[in-house]
Amino acid sequence: MSRILALLVALVWALGSGTTFAAEPIKIGLMTPYSGPFANIGKLVDAGARAWLKANGDTVAGRKIEIITRDTTGPAPAVGKRLAQELVVRDHVDFLMIGGFTPDTLTAGSIATAAKKPLLIVNASSTNLPEKIPYGVRYAFSFRQIARPLGVWAAKHGYKRMVTLTTDYGPGIDCENAFKDGFTSGGGTIVDSVRTPLKSPEFGPFIQKVKDARPDAFFVWVPAGDQALGVIKTYFERGLDKAGIKLVIMGDDMDETVIKAMGDKVKGVVTALHYSNAHSSAENKKFLKGFAEVTGGSMEPTFMSVAAYDGLTAIAEAVKRQNGDLSDSAKTMAILSSLQFESPRGKIAIDAQTRDITQAVYIRRVEMHGGKLENVEFETIPEVKP
Repeated sequence: MSRILALLVALVWALGSGTTFAAEPIKIGLMTPYSGPFANIGKLVDAGARAWLKANGDTVAGRKIEIITRDTTGPAPAVGKRLAQELVVRDHVDFLMIGGFTPDTLTAGSIATAAKKPLLIVNASSTNLPEKIPYGVRYAFSFRQIARPLGVWAAKHGYKRMVTLTTDYGPGIDCENAFKDGFTSGGGTIVDSVRTPLKSPEFGPFIQKVKDARPDAFFVWVPAGDQALGVIKTYFERGLDKAGIKLVIMGDDMDETVIKAMGDKVKGVVTALHYSNAHSSAENKKFLKGFAEVTGGSMEPTFMSVAAYDGLTAIAEAVKRQNGDLSDSAKTMAILSSLQFESPRGKIAIDAQTRDITQAVYIRRVEMHGGKLENVEFETIPEVKP
């Protein structure tokens, strides 16, 4: 009788322990700019993550998903480090996700690695970034992955002399070099490279310098959002379009916000990126529906929103494969670092060695689609490595 009682007690304890474990939420610490000049990035990343919850539900393997948000304010390394520390030590998060810039991603990554908490990178795009963060996995893109194919395309389609204009810090220089590599490999010539300050740039003098060089076209990358809108506005205000200088721009700078603000002026502009709202797939329709529901249609999603959405897909898969048990952080990292799945942008795959993303890159043109101006894909470069 005592043996039976002991077995019953053990069974009750096991069931109770399982119930307690299952009742604990999966905590995701989401760091992104919610204030300052890059606040729109935070809104887009946040809405992308919540679109996943809307489309797929907020419970995985019996555990509710809880998103804890923190404001990085912009490219602020000290802030990124402090917020990551708070999320790990005080909030006891299971995952960190960062939709910030390279500087704050690196400092947050040092905390993630020390604490052995997986960090999902959903915005920072410096080449080889995950190599510097042992517990980091990138679900966004790298600048080389996008800029080099765009340079190849520009050379192939008749541009001979170009000027590059990029932001004067690591990612901007990275982007500039990748475009140059692609463009010159196709026989093109870079006649000048113009760099603008990261914070509060006045684009007028820089755009005038481009105009004075009289190239066939000029290539642009600045941080997406207000700066992208500013440089494109200045391009038209300074009359570069009328001077016959074509605009060739990274797709993250020609998002739906910019298109809406500029209207027909940007019709026909060619860009390269790994996502477009006009991408035709069932998974993208599901994403767009969820995004519209969580935002009330107040904004259009961008590549940043999709990266956050995919980050949630990856986290959910890691939780499912371990039946909700995240006690083995190395196993969780191994899963996150080798996933392949159908994203709203198309098929993506993470390389287990580099923890970086391979995906299609699309050459796109701003044109009418479904009754509004959108970036419409017209050429696909499949399985581009970072």
